[in-house]
Amino acid sequence: MHTQFKKGVLELLVLSIVNEKDIYGYELVLEVRKAVDVNEGTIYPILKRLTNEGYFETYLEESTEGPTRKYYHITAKGKKRHEEVLKEWLTFSLSINKFMNERVSK
Repeated sequence: MHTQFKKGVLELLVLSIVNEKDIYGYELVLEVRKAVDVNEGTIYPILKRLTNEGYFETYLEESTEGPTRKYYHITAKGKKRHEEVLKEWLTFSLSINKFMNERVSK
């Protein structure tokens, strides 16, 4: 997948996943990978930025399988941001799909 395509959708994917449940970083990476091929080094800066902007809160939880994990929890502000970005994405993707379908059918 083209790098710029990925870049544009990663925030929406991260917001959508954390909107569903509290999740720790590596688990989030695995979830994002179900949609797009991405490495850990791409996701953690997004998590940091979204946390710094007040869309996520974090908390630590002990793990039986290794070190303590940092979990991400979406805030009310984050839920609102998720709705905004999702609406933008749906409008954008419908517009692009319509445009491309018109070109393909010619």
